Amino acid sequence: MTQLFGFAQLDFAGTLLVADGRYVLREGDNERVLVIETLGAPPAPRRRRRRPRDADGDAIPETLPLTRATVVRASERFAGTEEASDWLQGAVATEAAIDSLVDEAIDLVNRALHAHGVASGDPHLQALTPRLAVATRLGYGSGEEVADSSFSAAREVDVRTGGTATRRQQRAEELRPQERLAAVLGGRERFDVCETLVLRARADLDAGRTREAALQLRVGLEALLAELSGALNDPGHEEDMATLGSRRHEAGELANQALGGDLNAEQTQSVGELVETCERVLRRRRVLRG
Repeated sequence: MTQLFGFAQLDFAGTLLVADGRYVLREGDNERVLVIETLGAPPAPRRRRRRPRDADGDAIPETLPLTRATVVRASERFAGTEEASDWLQGAVATEAAIDSLVDEAIDLVNRALHAHGVASGDPHLQALTPRLAVATRLGYGSGEEVADSSFSAAREVDVRTGGTATRRQQRAEELRPQERLAAVLGGRERFDVCETLVLRARADLDAGRTREAALQLRVGLEALLAELSGALNDPGHEEDMATLGSRRHEAGELANQALGGDLNAEQTQSVGELVETCERVLRRRRVLRG
């Protein structure tokens, strides 16, 4: 009997830094296979750089290659077509079910991109979001099919729009990033150091890199306490800053633990709470300042 596997598949314009191939990702008994395939790739670059030539402003841009990333649920095989079909029906039944599978897939793609960056010593790490995908599918197929980025059955899903905005989408809208982007690029405003550090802590925490998150949190919290002390005449701001100040030593202890090894569940939860409090301080400052 042919074994069938569920998958999530995302197509991205252009190429990824991770080379085409199949990569096994394991966490305990949970196994996923990431298949990267570039479609319509341009020819390999010449060994010698071409001389500069006159540009044609009316020239039609060349077509970009498409990179297909397929995350196969290798440790959860189906007994047959009926079970696989039932799974697919449930997978696309609600927005929450779709988001859960797509988020898991993009997390694994980003894990591979992060691993590539660290392995190659490239500080400019590539990261993706579902909204950057030009097409997203959930489906199932045989081992041979999914290994070649193909499938037996699949449904295209739309993760770029939705009837109800997620909490993160609402937060992004509140911050009006385009207005602030223009202000920073125009030299009318500067980012605080703590903003970058807290963002890095959040990225590490969401990616499951809890040790890195704890280390980023320590310096991010210190910078935030120094930069935003008295920044707002607001009771909520003062309360959150007092909380962070009282837990300053805890953040240092969490970072020290991270230097020696993995964090346990309780420590990871503490890191998450502190990162959320830092984010709330920054979000409130953005909203109240307009």
